Amino acid sequence: MLDQPQFGRRLRRLRAARGLSQADVAGDGMSTGHLSRLESGERRPTERTVAYLARRLGVDASALTGPSDGRSLTAVLASVASAPAGSDGTEVLGRAVEEDPGEDPAARWQALWLLSRAAGRDGDYALERARLLELLELSRVLEAPDLRARSLVRYARCSRALGDADGAEPAAVEALSVARAAELGVPDTLAALTVLIGVETELGRWEAASRHVAEMERELLPGAPSALAAEALWAAAEVSDRQGDEATALARLDTALGLLEGGDDLALWARLRAAASATALHMSPPRAAAAERWLAEAAPVLGLIGTPAQLQELRVLQAHLAFAQGRLDDARALCRAVLSEEHLRLAHRERVRLSVLDGRLAILEGRVEEGVAALERLARQATEAGSRDLAAHVWQALATTLAAHVHSPQDGPAPGEARPDGRVVGRRPA
Repeated sequence: MLDQPQFGRRLRRLRAARGLSQADVAGDGMSTGHLSRLESGERRPTERTVAYLARRLGVDASALTGPSDGRSLTAVLASVASAPAGSDGTEVLGRAVEEDPGEDPAARWQALWLLSRAAGRDGDYALERARLLELLELSRVLEAPDLRARSLVRYARCSRALGDADGAEPAAVEALSVARAAELGVPDTLAALTVLIGVETELGRWEAASRHVAEMERELLPGAPSALAAEALWAAAEVSDRQGDEATALARLDTALGLLEGGDDLALWARLRAAASATALHMSPPRAAAAERWLAEAAPVLGLIGTPAQLQELRVLQAHLAFAQGRLDDARALCRAVLSEEHLRLAHRERVRLSVLDGRLAILEGRVEEGVAALERLARQATEAGSRDLAAHVWQALATTLAAHVHSPQDGPAPGEARPDGRVVGRRPA
């Protein structure tokens, strides 16, 4: 059992990392006053109290009471950074952060950066954002524009992953402003501009996104590292696709993937192929052949080195591909397999798209009212969240799927209508 005040600090940080209030954690089994005294170190916890709090926080009791090795945060950082490949120092680093008195803000910033990145890889975006909020505060204390710009970029990406595009936009705008004002250089400036383009695209601000893409191609891409340039071109491809210029979108995706040929970052190589597949499948009509090729390249690599979140994303893409190819039974099996998993690690946008697919399958199976209600609900939620591009995707999916349901197969699809698999024929809908 940890002595106080270490126990209280650990309890308080675990609660804050999950975005919970004292009332949320206390529940019906404890008063908030008692919890407050535990966090402040005024009251020692009993074993029964520890077990109750662990259940409320969703952690093992050892997360609250595990022994500290007495090392400073700087020493733990050195150990984690020098560990052999494949080692996971997340737990020990998290404990060091929980017990850190905060005397070295730079070491704390580095530790939180690593922990937030680990949370993002695991698909725990709520925990990632909690870590990033403290990073933003520390960057002010450190008065380091490079650290602030990087924290803001990550915060914008995480907020977008949580479906908060409106919250992501000011962070992306500030990141770009800080990078330019401090003349941070191409990598930091390009990272900020790329995330801003992505947010603007999701918010339906395609004119602003197009201006930023032109600026990026003119001023930053020529001197950018290959990996950053590839990610930037992926964002630019999404803008082209939303504007109906699919030829340019596909050309940008091909260029982006070519930049990483022969590179030593195998994880990024596979991740970008999965991302390119997603963009191709979101086109209208879906570019299934290109998506199938890229997924076939990415799948073996992700199967070997992918995180649980990346493997889940891969199965979702395979479900979308099956649907685009008319393999509805395969799409249904893959979709339901992912939705039945205990922990859904997908970003908000991918969750919505998977739910859209589930609704479309329901309509095509004859459960029309159920599927329509689900898609209408998703569209309203996307509109209320400010994700106009995502809302448009849901409404279009509903329209084309209803057309496919009512259309008689022997008549053949009319131009602009949908095949039974939901693909649009002849022209791109307005």
